[in-house]
Amino acid sequence: MRVVIALGGNAILRRGEEPTAAAQRRNVERAVRAVARVAREHQVVITHGNGPQVGVLALQRGKDGGAAFPLDVLGAQTEGMIGYLLSQGLQNELPERQVATILTQVEVDPDDPAFDRPTKPIGAVMPEDEARRLAEARGWELAPERLGWRRVVPSPEPRRILEVDTVRLLVDHGVLVVCAGGGGIPVIFDSWGRVFGVEAVIDKDRTAALLARDIDAEALLLLTDVDGVYRDWGTKGERLLERLDLDRWENLGLPEGSMRPKVVACADFVRQTGGFAAIGALEDAERILAGSAGTRVYSAA
Repeated sequence: MRVVIALGGNAILRRGEEPTAAAQRRNVERAVRAVARVAREHQVVITHGNGPQVGVLALQRGKDGGAAFPLDVLGAQTEGMIGYLLSQGLQNELPERQVATILTQVEVDPDDPAFDRPTKPIGAVMPEDEARRLAEARGWELAPERLGWRRVVPSPEPRRILEVDTVRLLVDHGVLVVCAGGGGIPVIFDSWGRVFGVEAVIDKDRTAALLARDIDAEALLLLTDVDGVYRDWGTKGERLLERLDLDRWENLGLPEGSMRPKVVACADFVRQTGGFAAIGALEDAERILAGSAGTRVYSAA
C-alpha cells in the first residue's frame, strides 16, 4: 500500500520544549521508529509540520532590526533542517532503503482570501503580555490558545506541488521520500511565468492530502500528539471519536488552527479518492493504519 504520513510539528519539537538541536534529534528518533514500522510493510512518503521551528526563526532579527528572512525562506530553511534529521534517522533505522528529501515548492493563489485572514499558528505559546508586546513591535496577528497566545499567519490553500513528478518517480523506484515539509514553500507565478515566494505558511495537512491524491496513495495518516479527534475537547465530557462521517463533522466546533484543518484534509482526500484517511497519535501509526486506533474519516454515503 502507498501511504502518505504527515508528522505534526510537535512530533519534532514538543510543546514547551526548548528548540535545541538535541531535543529535536531525540524527537525525530521517536518519530522515525514509528514511521519505520509502517515503511517496512508499505510504500511510505513522509511530510511534516514546521510551525514551532519557523516561529523560533522568525524571532531572529536582521541588522536593520527587521525579521531576518521572510516566511517562504524560513519554510525552505526548516524543510532542509527537518528533512535532514528525518532522512538521517530513516537511513539509520532502515539501512537497506534509499531515502531522499525533496525541497518542495507549492503554488498558491495570490488572491486567496486567507491572505486577509491569518489563521495558521506558528511559534511558541506565549503569555498574553509578551505576545502583545511582540505583536505591536513586529506587526503580528495573534490568536488565543488554551495556554496562552500564538502568532498567526496567512495559510492559503495549496493548488499544485511543483516537484510532484520528481516525488512520484522516486517513490515508483522504491525510494523513501521526505517532502512538502511545513506544507511546502508557498509560491506564486507572475504573468511571465516566473515563480516567487510569498509571506505565508501552508497548512501541511492540506498539502499532505494534495500530495496523497497526486501520487495515487491509498492511505493518508495525519499523526499528532493526541490520539484522535474528540467531541467536546477540553471538557469533562470529552470523548474520542473512532469514526467521523466526512459530511457530519461541522457541528463539532473544531478549532481553525488545530484539528479542523486535519479533518478538512482527510475529508478532501476521501471525497476525491475514496481512500483511507485517519488522525491519531504518532506512536499508534501501525494501529491507525489497521483501523484499531485514532479517528477514521469516512463517507457514510
